[in-house]
Amino acid sequence: MRYLFSNGQILEWGVLGDFLIRKNVSGRSFLGYLLCAIFLIAVISYLLGSINPAILISKKRYGQDVRTLGSGNAGMTNMFRSFGKSAGFLTLAGDSAKALVAVLAGFLILGAPGQYVAGFFCLLGHAFPVYFHFKGGKGVIVSAITILLIDPLVFLTLIVIFALMFAATQIISASSLTAAFFYPLVVYAFNINHPGTIYILFSLLTSFLVIGMHRENIHRLINKTEKKFVIKKKDKQ
Repeated sequence: MRYLFSNGQILEWGVLGDFLIRKNVSGRSFLGYLLCAIFLIAVISYLLGSINPAILISKKRYGQDVRTLGSGNAGMTNMFRSFGKSAGFLTLAGDSAKALVAVLAGFLILGAPGQYVAGFFCLLGHAFPVYFHFKGGKGVIVSAITILLIDPLVFLTLIVIFALMFAATQIISASSLTAAFFYPLVVYAFNINHPGTIYILFSLLTSFLVIGMHRENIHRLINKTEKKFVIKKKDKQ
């Protein structure tokens, strides 16, 4: 990877950076290439995010749509509750894989900034999948894998926050909401000397989207009707 100077900052730009440096591109042409790269990453990541393992596994393996069961969420927690450990772990693997591929593709195309674009649009696709009538999951696993790839130290801090909340409540949604709320604060605390506008913006957007997707859980938490996390003992056949 090479480094491209832009607006007084040194940014790692991946394959696009190498191309622009070799061609000595600047001005409007530079902006055009940059916008095209962002658009390409956004489309690829959104389409990857729209592949929902929970829906696919529940339909193909169990003959039911997980969105009609339990909490109605197309995600790992509802798969654990509705179909058992095997279904839950398969969903975890699938959600993790698509986030991994999207973020790595974003980094390859546009370097470090591409990770943020890829991560957010993968999350957007997961929450509003084009293949499944825009009704998907809440994005906790996708967000977690993206954060892990971007900043492992921030990820570990959020895992501790999540674990402490879960130990106190045994409620996945409360733990996820707490970690999502603290995400921008942790990012800022760890980067207070070099905050990075794009990093702060990404953390705020991710936090806002994840919390927004938990609005029904928030309502149940307020009413004290949210269920504690219990894994189905035997897989449903």
